[in-house]
Amino acid sequence: MSGPILPWRSRRERGFALIIVLWTLVLIAFVTVQVVASGRVETRIAGNLASNAVTAAAADGAVYQAAFNQFDPQPDRRWPLDGEPHELALGDCRVVVRLTDETALINPNVAAPQLVEALLRITGTDAEQARRLAVAIGEWAGATGDPQSEASLLAEYRAAGLDYAPPGEPFETLGELRRVLGMTPAIYAAIRPHLSLFAPAVPNLNEADPVVAAAMQAVDPRAIAGAPVQTARNDVVITRIAADARGPNQARATRTAVFQIVPRSGTYVALAWDAAEE
Repeated sequence: MSGPILPWRSRRERGFALIIVLWTLVLIAFVTVQVVASGRVETRIAGNLASNAVTAAAADGAVYQAAFNQFDPQPDRRWPLDGEPHELALGDCRVVVRLTDETALINPNVAAPQLVEALLRITGTDAEQARRLAVAIGEWAGATGDPQSEASLLAEYRAAGLDYAPPGEPFETLGELRRVLGMTPAIYAAIRPHLSLFAPAVPNLNEADPVVAAAMQAVDPRAIAGAPVQTARNDVVITRIAADARGPNQARATRTAVFQIVPRSGTYVALAWDAAEE
C-alpha cells in the first residue's frame, strides 16, 4: 500500500527546506575554506617575520663580531681593513662582512681646502670649477679662513635658483654635499667613495686608495702642515663595517656601522649605525 499523498504546499515547503540546508552547507564550507586560507596566510606572515628578525639579528651580530676581531692579541689574525669579504655562518644565516679604513679617506669638514680641490681635480672636475667647489664646500662647513657674509652667500644661492644658504656648520651627512652650490650628481658620485666624516684632517697615506693618494701628492705639504696627524693604526682604528646577511625564507638584512676601536685598551665606540650616508 502506498503512503499518504502529501499536499502540494507541504511538498513545496520541504523542497525549500532542502534548498536552505544545501545553501547552509555551502556557506559553512565557504567559511571553513576562508578560515583555513586565512590561517595559512597568517602562518606564512608569522614565519616571514621570524625569518626577518633572525636575519637582522645575524647582521647585527656579524658587525660586532667583526669589531671584536680587531681586539685579537695577534695583529696578524685581525681582518685587514681592505674591503675584502669575510663570510660568517651564524645559525641558519650566512653573512658577508667587509671592513674598510675610514682614516684613509678625506673629511670635507676638516680637510684643507687645497686637498678637497685636488680630489675634485683628480676625479675629473676642471680646475676652475674645482676651485669654486672647494670654496663652497668650506663655506658650507664653516671651515674657510675668510668667510663671506651670510647675506652675500644667500644672494649667490638665490641667483642659482636655490632657496637656501650654507649653514656654516659641519656636514652631518655626506649627502648634504649634493646641496652645495655648483655640485652636480656626476661630481658627487665621483668623489663620494673617497670621503668620510669620520676621517682625520690628514688621511692615512699608508692605507689611502690611489685617488686619495694622488690628491695628497698634488697638494703642497705646507697647506696641511698644521693639521693634526692621524694616530698610528695600532693605537686607534676607525673602520666602517658593512654586513649583508641572508637567512631562511630568502630573508635579507644589511647593516653598516662605523666603529672607533682601541685594540690596546680593549675599548670601542660605535660612531654611527646603519650609516649609509654616514
